[in-house]
Amino acid sequence: MYLPPHFSATDPKALHQLILAHPLGALITHGEQGLDANHLPFEFDGEEGEHGVLRAHVARNNPLWQEVKDGGEVLVIFKAADGYISPNWYPGKQAHHKQVPTWNYSVVHAHGRIRVRDDARFVRRLLANLTRRHEAGEPAPWKMADAPRDYLEAMVQAVVGIEIEVVRLVGKFKLSQNKDEGDRHGAIQALQAKGLTELAGDMASPPSPRA
Repeated sequence: MYLPPHFSATDPKALHQLILAHPLGALITHGEQGLDANHLPFEFDGEEGEHGVLRAHVARNNPLWQEVKDGGEVLVIFKAADGYISPNWYPGKQAHHKQVPTWNYSVVHAHGRIRVRDDARFVRRLLANLTRRHEAGEPAPWKMADAPRDYLEAMVQAVVGIEIEVVRLVGKFKLSQNKDEGDRHGAIQALQAKGLTELAGDMASPPSPRA
Protein backbone atom coordinates (compact mmCIF):
# COMPACT_ATOMS: atom_id res chain seq x y z
CA MET A 1 0.00 0.00 0.00
CA TYR A 2 1.35 3.41 -0.98
CA LEU A 3 1.69 5.32 2.28
CA PRO A 4 2.83 8.97 2.30
CA PRO A 5 4.06 9.96 5.78
CA HIS A 6 1.24 12.49 6.37
CA PHE A 7 -1.38 9.73 5.91
CA SER A 8 0.42 7.10 8.01
CA ALA A 9 -1.18 6.08 11.31
CA THR A 10 0.79 3.91 13.71
CA ASP A 11 -0.97 4.49 17.04
CA PRO A 12 -2.18 0.97 17.98
CA LYS A 13 -5.20 2.42 19.79
CA ALA A 14 -6.44 4.19 16.64
CA LEU A 15 -5.86 1.10 14.51
CA HIS A 16 -7.65 -1.15 17.00
CA GLN A 17 -10.58 1.26 17.20
CA LEU A 18 -11.08 1.17 13.44
CA ILE A 19 -11.09 -2.63 13.40
CA LEU A 20 -13.55 -2.82 16.29
CA ALA A 21 -15.85 -0.20 14.78
CA HIS A 22 -15.76 -1.78 11.29
CA PRO A 23 -15.34 -5.53 11.89
CA LEU A 24 -16.26 -6.71 8.38
CA GLY A 25 -12.85 -7.47 6.96
CA ALA A 26 -11.72 -8.59 3.50
CA LEU A 27 -9.54 -11.67 4.03
CA ILE A 28 -7.04 -11.99 1.18
CA THR A 29 -5.44 -15.41 0.70
CA HIS A 30 -3.27 -17.03 -1.94
CA GLY A 31 -3.76 -20.73 -2.51
CA GLU A 32 -3.39 -23.25 -5.30
CA GLN A 33 -6.21 -21.54 -7.20
CA GLY A 34 -4.53 -18.13 -6.91
CA LEU A 35 -5.72 -15.04 -5.09
CA ASP A 36 -9.03 -15.16 -3.23
CA ALA A 37 -11.00 -12.69 -1.11
CA ASN A 38 -13.62 -13.46 1.53
CA HIS A 39 -15.60 -10.82 3.43
CA LEU A 40 -16.05 -11.91 7.04
CA PRO A 41 -17.11 -10.33 10.36
CA PHE A 42 -14.13 -10.64 12.68
CA GLU A 43 -13.68 -10.72 16.42
CA PHE A 44 -10.51 -8.85 17.37
CA ASP A 45 -8.56 -9.26 20.60
CA GLY A 46 -5.91 -6.56 20.72
CA GLU A 47 -4.55 -7.77 24.04
CA GLU A 48 -3.54 -11.24 22.86
CA GLY A 49 -0.10 -11.66 21.36
CA GLU A 50 2.17 -8.84 20.24
CA HIS A 51 -0.25 -7.29 17.75
CA GLY A 52 -3.56 -9.00 18.48
CA VAL A 53 -5.58 -11.94 17.18
CA LEU A 54 -8.44 -12.04 14.68
CA ARG A 55 -11.09 -14.77 14.72
CA ALA A 56 -13.85 -15.56 12.24
CA HIS A 57 -15.76 -18.44 10.70
CA VAL A 58 -16.52 -19.59 7.17
CA ALA A 59 -19.08 -21.97 5.73
CA ARG A 60 -17.86 -25.55 5.67
CA ASN A 61 -18.67 -25.52 1.95
CA ASN A 62 -16.26 -22.62 1.47
CA PRO A 63 -13.00 -24.12 0.11
CA LEU A 64 -10.92 -21.44 1.87
CA TRP A 65 -10.34 -23.49 5.02
CA GLN A 66 -9.05 -26.45 3.01
CA GLU A 67 -6.88 -24.42 0.65
CA VAL A 68 -4.96 -22.36 3.20
CA LYS A 69 -2.05 -23.85 5.08
CA ASP A 70 -1.71 -23.46 8.83
CA GLY A 71 0.77 -20.68 9.40
CA GLY A 72 0.28 -19.31 5.90
CA GLU A 73 0.54 -15.54 5.37
CA VAL A 74 -2.72 -13.68 4.87
CA LEU A 75 -3.93 -10.09 4.75
CA VAL A 76 -7.17 -8.70 6.21
CA ILE A 77 -8.34 -5.23 5.13
CA PHE A 78 -10.65 -3.17 7.33
CA LYS A 79 -12.19 0.04 5.98
CA ALA A 80 -13.99 2.89 7.70
CA ALA A 81 -16.08 5.61 6.03
CA ASP A 82 -14.95 6.90 2.65
CA GLY A 83 -16.12 9.51 0.16
CA TYR A 84 -15.44 11.74 -2.81
CA ILE A 85 -13.98 15.20 -2.12
CA SER A 86 -14.76 17.93 -4.68
CA PRO A 87 -12.27 20.76 -5.33
CA ASN A 88 -15.22 23.15 -5.09
CA TRP A 89 -15.43 22.46 -1.36
CA TYR A 90 -12.05 24.05 -0.73
CA PRO A 91 -12.19 27.84 -0.17
CA GLY A 92 -8.65 28.02 -1.56
CA LYS A 93 -9.93 26.86 -4.94
CA GLN A 94 -11.71 30.18 -5.41
CA ALA A 95 -8.43 32.03 -4.91
CA HIS A 96 -5.95 30.06 -7.02
CA HIS A 97 -7.86 27.12 -8.61
CA LYS A 98 -4.96 24.81 -7.75
CA GLN A 99 -7.09 21.96 -6.45
CA VAL A 100 -8.16 18.61 -7.89
CA PRO A 101 -10.71 15.95 -6.86
CA THR A 102 -9.69 13.22 -4.44
CA TRP A 103 -11.15 10.40 -2.35
CA ASN A 104 -10.78 10.27 1.42
CA TYR A 105 -10.81 7.07 3.45
CA SER A 106 -9.33 5.23 6.42
CA VAL A 107 -8.07 1.64 6.23
CA VAL A 108 -6.11 -0.81 8.35
CA HIS A 109 -4.21 -3.71 6.81
CA ALA A 110 -3.70 -6.59 9.21
CA HIS A 111 -0.90 -8.91 8.09
CA GLY A 112 -0.89 -12.25 9.84
CA ARG A 113 -0.58 -16.02 9.93
CA ILE A 114 -3.74 -18.09 9.61
CA ARG A 115 -4.73 -21.23 11.46
CA VAL A 116 -7.82 -23.36 10.77
CA ARG A 117 -9.90 -24.20 13.86
CA ASP A 118 -12.26 -27.02 12.91
CA ASP A 119 -13.33 -27.22 16.52
CA ALA A 120 -16.98 -27.00 17.65
CA ARG A 121 -16.03 -25.52 21.03
CA PHE A 122 -14.00 -22.75 19.36
CA VAL A 123 -16.85 -22.01 16.94
CA ARG A 124 -19.50 -21.87 19.70
CA ARG A 125 -17.41 -19.48 21.77
CA LEU A 126 -16.72 -17.29 18.73
CA LEU A 127 -20.38 -17.20 17.69
CA ALA A 128 -21.43 -16.38 21.25
CA ASN A 129 -18.93 -13.51 21.45
CA LEU A 130 -19.97 -12.08 18.07
CA THR A 131 -23.64 -12.38 18.96
CA ARG A 132 -23.27 -10.67 22.33
CA ARG A 133 -21.37 -7.80 20.82
CA HIS A 134 -23.57 -7.12 17.82
CA GLU A 135 -26.88 -7.77 19.59
CA ALA A 136 -25.96 -5.49 22.51
CA GLY A 137 -27.73 -2.47 21.01
CA GLU A 138 -30.98 -4.30 20.25
CA PRO A 139 -34.07 -3.71 22.44
CA ALA A 140 -34.32 -7.48 23.09
CA PRO A 141 -30.93 -9.01 22.24
CA TRP A 142 -31.06 -12.39 20.53
CA LYS A 143 -29.15 -15.19 22.30
CA MET A 144 -27.89 -18.44 20.92
CA ALA A 145 -30.06 -20.20 23.51
CA ASP A 146 -33.11 -18.74 21.75
CA ALA A 147 -32.64 -21.24 18.90
CA PRO A 148 -33.57 -24.93 19.27
CA ARG A 149 -30.53 -26.93 20.37
CA ASP A 150 -30.57 -29.37 17.45
CA TYR A 151 -30.89 -26.51 14.95
CA LEU A 152 -28.05 -24.61 16.61
CA GLU A 153 -25.79 -27.67 16.63
CA ALA A 154 -26.44 -28.17 12.92
CA MET A 155 -25.48 -24.54 12.28
CA VAL A 156 -22.28 -24.93 14.32
CA GLN A 157 -21.32 -28.05 12.39
CA ALA A 158 -21.89 -26.16 9.12
CA VAL A 159 -19.08 -23.68 9.77
CA VAL A 160 -15.34 -23.83 10.41
CA GLY A 161 -13.36 -21.42 12.57
CA ILE A 162 -10.23 -19.54 11.58
CA GLU A 163 -7.75 -17.69 13.76
CA ILE A 164 -5.17 -15.17 12.55
CA GLU A 165 -2.16 -14.15 14.60
CA VAL A 166 -1.55 -10.54 13.60
CA VAL A 167 2.13 -9.84 12.97
CA ARG A 168 1.82 -6.29 11.60
CA LEU A 169 -0.82 -3.55 11.42
CA VAL A 170 -0.53 -0.83 8.77
CA GLY A 171 -2.87 2.15 8.94
CA LYS A 172 -3.62 4.71 6.25
CA PHE A 173 -5.92 7.56 7.25
CA LYS A 174 -6.26 9.78 4.16
CA LEU A 175 -8.30 12.63 5.64
CA SER A 176 -7.01 15.81 3.98
CA GLN A 177 -4.15 16.20 6.45
CA ASN A 178 -2.15 17.64 3.54
CA LYS A 179 -4.59 20.56 3.17
CA ASP A 180 -4.62 23.79 5.16
CA GLU A 181 -7.14 24.25 7.96
CA GLY A 182 -9.55 26.38 5.94
CA ASP A 183 -9.75 23.95 3.03
CA ARG A 184 -10.15 20.95 5.31
CA HIS A 185 -12.93 22.71 7.22
CA GLY A 186 -14.70 23.52 3.95
CA ALA A 187 -14.66 19.87 2.93
CA ILE A 188 -15.93 18.81 6.36
CA GLN A 189 -18.87 21.23 6.10
CA ALA A 190 -19.76 19.94 2.62
CA LEU A 191 -19.71 16.33 3.81
CA GLN A 192 -21.91 17.17 6.78
CA ALA A 193 -24.40 18.88 4.47
CA LYS A 194 -24.56 15.65 2.42
CA GLY A 195 -25.15 13.55 5.53
CA LEU A 196 -21.72 11.91 5.41
CA THR A 197 -21.19 12.60 9.08
CA GLU A 198 -18.86 9.69 9.86
CA LEU A 199 -16.29 10.72 7.27
CA ALA A 200 -16.69 14.38 8.31
CA GLY A 201 -16.02 13.39 11.92
CA ASP A 202 -12.96 11.37 10.96
CA MET A 203 -11.58 14.35 9.05
CA ALA A 204 -12.24 16.67 11.98
CA SER A 205 -10.20 14.47 14.34
CA PRO A 206 -7.60 12.53 12.35
CA PRO A 207 -5.22 10.40 14.43
CA SER A 208 -1.67 11.53 14.99
CA PRO A 209 0.69 10.25 12.26
CA ARG A 210 2.90 8.61 14.84
CA ALA A 211 2.15 6.84 18.10
